[in-house]
Amino acid sequence: MSQKSEVLEKAYEVLTIDDDRACKDIPESACHEAPGNFFLNAGNGALTKLAEQIASPGLVLPWLLSAMGAPASLSGFLVPLHRSGSLMPQLVVSSRIRKYARRKYFWVASGYIQALSLLLMIPLTLFVGGLWGGIGILLMLAIFSISSGVASVSFKDVMAKTIPRGKRGTLLSIRATVGGALALGAGAWLMLTAGEDEPIHFYAGLLAVSALLWFAATTLFAFIKEEAGATDGGRNAIDEAKNGWRLLRQQTGFRNFIISRSLLLGVPLVIPFYSLFARELGTGLSGLGLFVMANSLAMVLSSYFWGRLADRSSKHAMAYGGLAGVVAALLALTLGWWLGLEYTAWWLAGIIFVTGFAQAGTRMGRKTYLVDAAPEKERPLYVAVSNTLVGIIFLGLSLIGLLTGQIGVQGVIIAFTLMMLAGSIMAFRLPDPENMVPDPETAR
Repeated sequence: MSQKSEVLEKAYEVLTIDDDRACKDIPESACHEAPGNFFLNAGNGALTKLAEQIASPGLVLPWLLSAMGAPASLSGFLVPLHRSGSLMPQLVVSSRIRKYARRKYFWVASGYIQALSLLLMIPLTLFVGGLWGGIGILLMLAIFSISSGVASVSFKDVMAKTIPRGKRGTLLSIRATVGGALALGAGAWLMLTAGEDEPIHFYAGLLAVSALLWFAATTLFAFIKEEAGATDGGRNAIDEAKNGWRLLRQQTGFRNFIISRSLLLGVPLVIPFYSLFARELGTGLSGLGLFVMANSLAMVLSSYFWGRLADRSSKHAMAYGGLAGVVAALLALTLGWWLGLEYTAWWLAGIIFVTGFAQAGTRMGRKTYLVDAAPEKERPLYVAVSNTLVGIIFLGLSLIGLLTGQIGVQGVIIAFTLMMLAGSIMAFRLPDPENMVPDPETAR
């Protein structure tokens, strides 16, 4: 064994608290490659997490559209388009991906398309602007998001084939922690160097850096050593829809998981309404850097905790993440009643920090839960059905924002708070992952 391999194995053992190198749910040959694959995957995740923060649809792109002179109404489409666009196409993708023995190439192709989408936003930013430039940004974001949906199905399957059970939550936490630390530095640089002016070329530079990070991350993923898997059981999209409907009817645990996950969408959906206060205050690039720092700091401080908890009990990670979101919302509502509109950027950053902590928990928990619970041969179907339904529900829930004029921002926050609380209670009541499908025959 080379010195490099020994170092990788030692680091792998320390990070995953693995003293016997036992592999669960993957063959021995894949077990031998697990340390190298672990760090390639972690590096991929760190770079993509940084890229996501630099060109965040929830924090950065709204400022970009404003600087371009695009109508403010376009900003309301960013987060729903980003989330639903990455979720809804997955049912169709799962019917195709099963035909390929090695599925990492779906992620690789999608990653390069995402990098290209970000690059194409640059001329729209610099040379078009206004309404049509803003519409172009939304179209590029739609392409980016659909590619992300394709990659998502591939990622979960590749992770399940290359990383043993009991190590996956730790991997996800390291991806988020390192990426968050890098994004924290980027946010600090943005806060300290940016003034209140918003030069359009500065946003173009952020898009260029994000695109380069996606390119590098995709190249790392391409080097993951994935063994050939089963290619039988291919179905078309109509067959997938029928089988997905059968899963929902027959498997109470899977159905309740989707309901709980849907209710916990209140955590990311509430963030834009916190940001409304910042826009009213006219916060510039320095304030945007502070928000990026807050969100990144939450990722850094929470990810390893959530990852270890997800490895022990992924449903509890979901539930506690939702409760953290409830705490953030109650904090916002309480201070809102006391302070009215006298909010500061630092106060908003604190709310974003707690909400980012909550979002990390719900995301880590539901990813780990589904990967651990779904039968190996049908894992792409379970992932696709869950994500497609949640994508549709996400679009529907985004319409709650239309009620702002009638019930106000605080009323919308209360509605999302009730959703998060209900989702947390339901997550506590989910079966353990190994019991979600009590009879393996029902997954066929």
